[in-house]
Amino acid sequence: MRKYSDLEYLKLPKHKRLLYKIAVFFTSIPTKIKNFGLKVYNYIKKIVLGIKDFFVNIVMTFIKGDYKTKISYVIMGFGNITRGQIIRGVFFFVFEAIFIFYMITTGGKWLSLLPSLGLQGPEEVYDETLDTFVTVYHDNSFKILLYGVLTLFFVIAFIYTWYINIKQNRIAEQILATGKKIKSDKDDLHSMVDDQFHKTLLALPITGIVIFTVFPMVFMILVAFTNYSAEFNGFSKLFTWVGWENFNKLFTFGTGVNSLSATFGEVLTWTLIWAFFATFSNYFLGMLVAIMINKKGIRFKKLWRTVLVMTIAIPQFISLLYVSKMFSKSGLVNGMLQSLGWIDTAIPFWENKTLARVMVIVINIWIGIPYLMLIASGILMNIPQDLYESAKIDGANAFKQYTKITLPYMLFVTGPYLLTSFISNMNNFNVIYLLTTGNPTNPNATSSAGSVGFTDLLVTWLFKITTGAESQYYLASVIGIMIFIVVSVISLIVYSLMPSTRNEEDFQ
Repeated sequence: MRKYSDLEYLKLPKHKRLLYKIAVFFTSIPTKIKNFGLKVYNYIKKIVLGIKDFFVNIVMTFIKGDYKTKISYVIMGFGNITRGQIIRGVFFFVFEAIFIFYMITTGGKWLSLLPSLGLQGPEEVYDETLDTFVTVYHDNSFKILLYGVLTLFFVIAFIYTWYINIKQNRIAEQILATGKKIKSDKDDLHSMVDDQFHKTLLALPITGIVIFTVFPMVFMILVAFTNYSAEFNGFSKLFTWVGWENFNKLFTFGTGVNSLSATFGEVLTWTLIWAFFATFSNYFLGMLVAIMINKKGIRFKKLWRTVLVMTIAIPQFISLLYVSKMFSKSGLVNGMLQSLGWIDTAIPFWENKTLARVMVIVINIWIGIPYLMLIASGILMNIPQDLYESAKIDGANAFKQYTKITLPYMLFVTGPYLLTSFISNMNNFNVIYLLTTGNPTNPNATSSAGSVGFTDLLVTWLFKITTGAESQYYLASVIGIMIFIVVSVISLIVYSLMPSTRNEEDFQ
């Protein structure tokens, strides 16, 4: 394919420019795949070399180190204490003592049971005192998985701390070999509130992220490889590892109660459609309302903004439930239309698939426009007015001014918000569940998927799967992983294309 210069490209008609861009995109795919493969290869190579260097450093430090360093391999903190760094040494020693105590008392037990998730379930035992059989519970699969994963995190933390202990011994030896002094306890304390203060501040948040974000994510991912459900709850009936069986159910096409692929595909498609319309309808209509209110000559601007903001002030739990009842068959809307003689039978707003989907999108516009109106108002007031004046002199009409000035500025400033809004709408539980609870029910959905409705998003489907008498936590975990993958791919692609990260100098 011939490549045009910038001047030749600008001389092309608009339709040929579009065709040229499409051709360039498809012809660049092999190169992009090749470059991606090289990046993956280099990344893996870097990891392998890093692991190699890790073990080489440990071995060489032991071989070349003095007796203080060698003993520190077994008794953490020994080298620091004997070299005068008491606080560091005590920290390492106490951490090792706690780790050993925990592993001996309970940690070893959880790790040993983790591969099986329990060896002995509940049994009926005769109680002579009560003269009846009572249930005696033994292993608990849920606790084994929970504390087993927690123990693995503790082991990883211990290995990392042990390596830091070795590394500090190596650094201390190198400093002393040059005739310099190593940091004292006083220097360490001063450093924590001075040049290393950022680490002191970040220690607690990072610990919180690991405990309350990373750990639950790992636990959820592992649940996807088990048969954890209301039946196999790990207490009255142990659950076990099932490998990739749950993923095979989700991605195996066919018929029968174990085929979830068609249902998942339909719910995912509707989720993406909903997120697209819910995001961009609010975005452009909210921007339009802001432009109209901010236009010169419009009176009572504060009143219009206040009226719109009122929809934000009212809790969605109240407003959405009220709107849901309004549009029911026996609701206010159908009653008024029938009393006026405009309809003979009630309109099935929530019983018809197409009507229900259109209704949730339209009602979401009513909820979302005020947010965008407020955001857009602030941005519009900061766009240089001389740009509009120059455009008017050049003969640009209102539409040209919007497409060439207003919209590019809005996209530049609100690009990240637009992306997060799209992701939030994919997980918008309130609007869907409070309006329709996912109804109308999809009769074609596989029975193993639970009660799936035509307006169900992946997040509301997750809620239904994890509640009720037949809660399927393993299936919810699998779907949660797929949501994460879809959201991550969309976020990376859109973020790399948005103007906020590519053409920053054009808006400065």
